[in-house]
Amino acid sequence: MEKRWWHKATIYQVYPKSFADANGDGIGDLKGITSKLDYLQDLGITAIWLSPVYDSPMDDNGYDIANYEAIAEMFGDMNDMEVLLDEANKRGIRIIMDLVVNHTSDEHAWFVEARSNPSSPERDYYIWRDEPNDLESIFSGSAWEKDEASGQYYLHFFSKKQPDLNWENADLRQKIYDMMNFWIDKGIGGFRMDVIDMIGKIPDQGIVNNGPKLHDYIKEMNAASFGKHDLLTVGETWGATPEIAQLYSNPDSNELSMVFQFEHIGLQHKPDAPKWDFEDELDVPALKKIFNKWQTELGLGQGWNSLFWNNHDLPRVLSIWGATGPNRVKSAKALAILLHLMRGTPYIYQGEEIGMTNYPFNSLSELDDIESLNYAREAQANGQSIGQIMDSIRLIGRDNARTPMQWDDTKNAGFSSAETTWLPVNPNYKDINVKNALADQDSIFYTYQALVQLRKNADWLIDGDFELLDTADKVFAYIRRTPNEAYLIVVNVSDEAQDFSFNGTSDEIVIANTAVPGDLSKVTLEAWDAFSVKLV
Repeated sequence: MEKRWWHKATIYQVYPKSFADANGDGIGDLKGITSKLDYLQDLGITAIWLSPVYDSPMDDNGYDIANYEAIAEMFGDMNDMEVLLDEANKRGIRIIMDLVVNHTSDEHAWFVEARSNPSSPERDYYIWRDEPNDLESIFSGSAWEKDEASGQYYLHFFSKKQPDLNWENADLRQKIYDMMNFWIDKGIGGFRMDVIDMIGKIPDQGIVNNGPKLHDYIKEMNAASFGKHDLLTVGETWGATPEIAQLYSNPDSNELSMVFQFEHIGLQHKPDAPKWDFEDELDVPALKKIFNKWQTELGLGQGWNSLFWNNHDLPRVLSIWGATGPNRVKSAKALAILLHLMRGTPYIYQGEEIGMTNYPFNSLSELDDIESLNYAREAQANGQSIGQIMDSIRLIGRDNARTPMQWDDTKNAGFSSAETTWLPVNPNYKDINVKNALADQDSIFYTYQALVQLRKNADWLIDGDFELLDTADKVFAYIRRTPNEAYLIVVNVSDEAQDFSFNGTSDEIVIANTAVPGDLSKVTLEAWDAFSVKLV
């Protein structure tokens, strides 16, 4: 397999509204991100996945784009974007743009023309029907909205202000590729592709994900844009299996570098139940089974994994699967060690490297997320109490990931000088912040820093096979093995002591959050113990 730069990369996701506010309006911006590049360089990351900064009415925090080739005023302007690109590149950090081409904003010029002039070419850039079918929006309710002027319905799988694009239109596809090349010419490092598995939808047949033309479209996109360049491309594919992921990421397929699959994230929710019916406890055996499947079935040379616990759409992993009390630091290190030593490209979500946690939301007035607010409205209409609703939102609502980055113990955690920030700052910022993390050599930050550096230097992380070991339910242990060496990774994914035994010896500690015993034949793992050793 040809080695590419992203095989040894670690990517850091920045959510611009919440990262750093340079102009004091309570909202993060591009100049704020630029001001923190030295911090990210110190962490060692290879690239930043930048959530959308395009011109947008912000109905869905920038995932509703009004102009792909302009910057939203709240973030700055194109000059600020070009400065960020230049300063990042000087530090060896690439910028991965968020590509949102399943839908646009209803304020995009294409949709404005399509709506006002039904005979225009732009009308066919979107999906219209005389009568709606029973497709439902991911944000709840019907996926069809009536346009009163024309009497037709347009499709929107997200907000009604996010009409879906009609990828069957070749002229539309070319305009998208032209836009991608606009950004490639500016020197970006690649694209994260929002819900890319939906662009091949066939609404009249109820096909939403993985439509029959999906891979034809992506091959065409590859040939028309990024395929000519050494760029990272990662597709958000909620319904992917290892077989489907191979179609996207096999080096011979001329499609994408990798995809995000979410099978492990599904363990946050009760089986065959709505998203908001959450599980109280992580099913560790199920987690082991899922990771084992992806590590072994998406083999070296057949495709490539992405590795992540958190992103802007998910709760903080420490609050749902780790620990937020006395074991917060240790569990954060354990979850990092568990994930980063698998095969794939790791993604760190802002604040993960300092152990940020969910926000203790008390009322709907503190929320911004359209998905959470829609859920609350429907749940109240169905008789759920506000207490039950807030319990769900505090655990798995998307705003948990979006509260401001905690830089220090000053006002607003050093995020902004404003009186009020767009989302409230977590009250635990006095303890959990970057300043404290950098001052403590035993902090979560330095474990992440070590893992990022290890991935750059250790070929076994790319080349090694994955072998899951048979252990106690709450112990996740595996071996990464090449023809010449083998490494053991052991993690106690629980607050209770666990027994572990392994018939082998070690003479080198790779990384650990605890003292590592010399004798591996009979080990008592204390809560959240995690270590990796090289086997003799």
